[in-house]
Amino acid sequence: MRPLLLLLATIATASAQRSLIREVADTVTDTHVEVTALFTKLPPSGYFPVRVKIANNLKRNQSVRLDFTSTLNYSDELKSSSAFDFSAAAGKTITRDILVPICPTGGPDADNVRLTAQLTGSMGNAAESIDSTTGENQPAALLSEALFTPNASALDAAAASSFHSRYGRSGEDFAGKFSPGELPDDWRAFSGYDSVIMTDLDWTACPPGSRNAILAWVHLGGQLVIYSESEVNRAGLGLPEDAGAGSIAFPPMAGAAAIDPALAVSTVKRNRIPPIRTGIRSDYQSGWPLQGRFGQQQFRYGLFIAVLVLFGILVGPVNLFVFAKSGRRHRLFITTPIISLGASLLLIGLIVVQDGFGGYGMRRVLMQIQPSDAAAYIHQEQISRTGVLLKSGMKINTPVKIEPVPIMQSRWARFTSASAKGSYNLQPADGVTTATGDWFQSRSEQGQAITAVISTRGRIEKTPEAGALLSAFDFPIDTIYYRNDSGEWSVATGIAPGTKFRPTAIDEDSARKALLKQVRAFGDRNRKLMEGQLELPGHFVALASKAPAIETNAGIRWKSTQTVITGVVSNP
Repeated sequence: MRPLLLLLATIATASAQRSLIREVADTVTDTHVEVTALFTKLPPSGYFPVRVKIANNLKRNQSVRLDFTSTLNYSDELKSSSAFDFSAAAGKTITRDILVPICPTGGPDADNVRLTAQLTGSMGNAAESIDSTTGENQPAALLSEALFTPNASALDAAAASSFHSRYGRSGEDFAGKFSPGELPDDWRAFSGYDSVIMTDLDWTACPPGSRNAILAWVHLGGQLVIYSESEVNRAGLGLPEDAGAGSIAFPPMAGAAAIDPALAVSTVKRNRIPPIRTGIRSDYQSGWPLQGRFGQQQFRYGLFIAVLVLFGILVGPVNLFVFAKSGRRHRLFITTPIISLGASLLLIGLIVVQDGFGGYGMRRVLMQIQPSDAAAYIHQEQISRTGVLLKSGMKINTPVKIEPVPIMQSRWARFTSASAKGSYNLQPADGVTTATGDWFQSRSEQGQAITAVISTRGRIEKTPEAGALLSAFDFPIDTIYYRNDSGEWSVATGIAPGTKFRPTAIDEDSARKALLKQVRAFGDRNRKLMEGQLELPGHFVALASKAPAIETNAGIRWKSTQTVITGVVSNP
């Protein structure tokens, strides 16, 4: 059976991708551009991996530009745009993988995503679109070609009976397909999906960079499902015992690449962790703890009404009967613009005095440390209120997934479930994410959810001294709770960077009560991601108010950044 699976995986390479554009610039030399989607189904949010191949067999250099626009529900009221430039020297063939940003999720009835690609440049013009639909509460899944071909129809039927929206619709299909040997090597390519499903042979066929990217995505909360006809050797496949905030499942395979459709659907339908899109839509629009702490600001109508009344008096009777009285009506051409300009400047002055420049906000960060990878896996929630912004764009100097979240409706809110509009443009390049459009607007409130993986040597270590631990973080820790291998709890406070400390014993009820308070301060999905880390022996939970966060708009002053750090206590 295993040779048959290998044959199926080999055949899949040619069909597990989706061609977007193939433009031939010269038929004699077969000079052409190919734009290929590495997955056959768009995610509801995040990024979509695309491969660009330029075969330049001519004697002159060629240049190509690709413009992408992603929209939701066949409307351009909410969209994300990006552009990529390529060049190929004479007689050369180049291949580049890019990540195309997908439109934010938006309101509760938004389920169809469209991505349009536009090719321009010296090799011709072409355009193509791809559409995907995912049921309202349906996890976004990817399925390897070896499993997709024999099981897709049965899986679609099982998903249709399991996932229903309030409008009676279900998703177009259960999953998109992929070729294991052609998977991207960037975790952001998987960031919009909830589950990746493959066989053990598929996993070994993945390039090392792709496996690392998938494992990083798992640590962030993703679910990796691996089918096998025999008992899985987890260590032999290079799979860690600690999956971080995510999970790795090993359901049985009936044989010859056949899987139980009902079991597959129930496996991805994780009750503990809701789908990414569900969390974005529902976690922040009401009862978001961070927004509750941030508080509301009332709009001051009185001063503006007074200015408008004064303007009406000046530009009307005073202007007509004092400044430009009878016989001097020609002065109206001078006095009226002056009064209007003065009123405008006064209004601007009031806005600046009331709201100021820039803005302020609050952030809450869930950081999971993986010492074996020298990495930190970050989920960041943030809310801000702006005054007058001189610059709304931003550069984020680390690879991230960032998405606006629909917050509670108010006079200041611009992105809500009832009004999810705007242009949220992203341009990822060389590890830097440039954001333009409506991410931050003057005189508004906005919330964002950010996911990132950063390199770090920070950790909590055991020391040769019995009962003593060492903090290798470069920022102070306010409080740390440690559950040892025997399940006993201890606590320490006021830990300086790079110092040893000796936690003191604490009863389990007190530790759980304190940690549950921290859990409840997050949105629902991040709350559940943190809950999964509390029961693990040999792990710690640290609270820090001065830990670094993912920086976004430089004009925002963050009043507080509360960070919860979880991870295993490592050996020296």
